[in-house]
Amino acid sequence: MNEALKAMAKVAVQVRMALAFLLAMVGLGLAACDNAPAPSGNGKAAPDSAAFSILATSDLRDAEALAGMIQRATGVKTRFVFGGTMESADKVINGKADADAAWFANAKYVLSDPAGQARVKMQEKIMLSPLVIGVSRSDAQRLGWTGDAKVTWKAVAEAAQSGRLRYAMSNPASSNQGFMALMGVAAAFADKPEALTLADVRKDRVREFLAGYKLVGDNSTYLSERFIEKQGAEINAFINYESWLLSLNQSGKLREPLALIYPHEGVATADYPLLLLNDAKRADYVKIVDYLKGAEAQRWLAEKTLRRPLNPEIARQTASLFPSGRLLVELPFTADRAVADALLDAYMNQFRTPIASVFVLDVSGSMKEAGRRQGLVESLRFLAGGDDSITGRLARLASRERVIMLPFSTTVLPTQRFDIPADDQAKVQTFAQIRRYADGLRMEGRTRLYDAALAALKLLADEKTESPGYLYSVVLFTDGQSNEGLDLAGFKQAYRQLPTLARSIPVFAILYGEGNVGELEEVAALTRGKTFDARKVRLPTVFREIRAYQ
Repeated sequence: MNEALKAMAKVAVQVRMALAFLLAMVGLGLAACDNAPAPSGNGKAAPDSAAFSILATSDLRDAEALAGMIQRATGVKTRFVFGGTMESADKVINGKADADAAWFANAKYVLSDPAGQARVKMQEKIMLSPLVIGVSRSDAQRLGWTGDAKVTWKAVAEAAQSGRLRYAMSNPASSNQGFMALMGVAAAFADKPEALTLADVRKDRVREFLAGYKLVGDNSTYLSERFIEKQGAEINAFINYESWLLSLNQSGKLREPLALIYPHEGVATADYPLLLLNDAKRADYVKIVDYLKGAEAQRWLAEKTLRRPLNPEIARQTASLFPSGRLLVELPFTADRAVADALLDAYMNQFRTPIASVFVLDVSGSMKEAGRRQGLVESLRFLAGGDDSITGRLARLASRERVIMLPFSTTVLPTQRFDIPADDQAKVQTFAQIRRYADGLRMEGRTRLYDAALAALKLLADEKTESPGYLYSVVLFTDGQSNEGLDLAGFKQAYRQLPTLARSIPVFAILYGEGNVGELEEVAALTRGKTFDARKVRLPTVFREIRAYQ
């Protein structure tokens, strides 16, 4: 057995990075900013405690209209509550879901935990969607992957390694689709995937596959927007659920349609079980399941969401909606949690393209108010190993990562750079240095926001010129409006004059305090980044969400 993988397994077991399997098995399509549960609708009305509540992951938002259909057909008033995969599954296992049922893409992780088994009273699969590879049609033709071609995972990995396959995919460390793909590659290359062990993992093949990973995110909507912009020479493939890729093809927004590739060795399929959590609502649950598996709901799900129905008659009637002639072989997933944990650990610290980022930190005087400084300090400590929870361990800074702190107030202040080493002991020391840096931040002065953001982009452009083998991003944090130096119009003008390299770097802006929401959203849109709302959730939670996009 490979000694390096043994070591990773030992660490993984010790810290119980069980979330890896959660992400492999629990459905997503998650918006990173949905990691905190959000109410259905506009969020203004108080929840109806009498309604049958369903905790669903965010990729099921396209099925929310079922609530009204269920009530009309069964008389059971139903409401959806959408949340992120991490929090939702943890809440089910810990008995804190505060819902009558849960609806995930897959329940294997929840049911693999004894506590989860005790929480789930019943489960019924509702629909199917395999995880496949969508490749721009012209590139699929050049690769010889059209018609009756039997494309193997080996061919996929080789195309990625050679630069012919450049794909978008959700982050394996935080979402279901990405991790399912990663586990699928490991299983496909093993001689005995049903009983996969650490010794069977082909690290070379996994590394080849990840060489083509060019567009990272934790939200299928975000990834789709970026893919539509970049489709062509920069990005030519998208790994996601079949339903999502079919919808993209129907949208008319792509430069050219995607050819859907179903690797010959097999794919992983989401089966979307509805889990009963509140046994007192069993009668309502049975009515809902009977309706969802009936003809009306199954046809609606197939036609409106492009997920494959389980009802055989409806499957026959809607067959034209889905690619024909494809034998859907299901890839087995190992039951050895240590293998999954070690593979995820290897992804974060060895396999993936390393991250380089600038954290632009507001240290103006207003940060002394309302516990804001404390929130910022906690966030930086969180990233530097200050949180030993499962989610904390997944979000912390990884080996080979470069982090540059760029504080600003009345002026743009000196930077502080931290390079995260691979050696565990050295990493502990570097984390301690980052925590001391955070503790030493002093808040005073005014807010020179846009000058600082511009300085960060210029700095990273220089870094990218010298070290192109990194994924670059800027994280912009402020609690107020810019009142020194450039205003938004000045920033936009200066931004347009930056070299192409600088304008290729996304800015992830955090909405916090009295910051100008509209302006920050404009900055994120201009730089093809994203905004994250920290006004209603703890700041460390938002910093964790951002990590999935880096």
